[in-house]
Amino acid sequence: MNLNLLDSMLALHAVSTLMMTGLIWMVQVVHYPLFARVGEAEFRDYERQHTRRITWLVGPLMLAEGATATVLLLLLPPGAARELAIIGVVLLLVNWGSTAFLQVPCHARLSRGFDREVVRRLVSTNWIRTVAWSVRGVLAVILFEVAPR
Repeated sequence: MNLNLLDSMLALHAVSTLMMTGLIWMVQVVHYPLFARVGEAEFRDYERQHTRRITWLVGPLMLAEGATATVLLLLLPPGAARELAIIGVVLLLVNWGSTAFLQVPCHARLSRGFDREVVRRLVSTNWIRTVAWSVRGVLAVILFEVAPR
């Protein structure tokens, strides 16, 4: 096993996961709740700008996180570290599933105009991702520390 590759993947995985954890908390407690305060006349443009701009942050981080999580599954030998990596991948799939089946449909509805109920649903269902990414962040740090080198 190439230790430099493993160290690089562990570091990149921890960084991308922790960045997503911080980002999702900011979105959960600041950004999404403020959707209700934008105003109906400006909301469609605001939602469109939100979707376009957040993609430039979230897209590369999610790709890096997913790629490094996959590589770690391949590099880590059987044992506790690999089990942590598997749990992390399961949580990553929870995040992606929540994004695809809960948050993206909410954003699609909001792109047509403000809907208080959809904003409420967006905020409440986003707790799934917030909790899952928080646990992933903890796991990524532990994995970085305990992975055999």
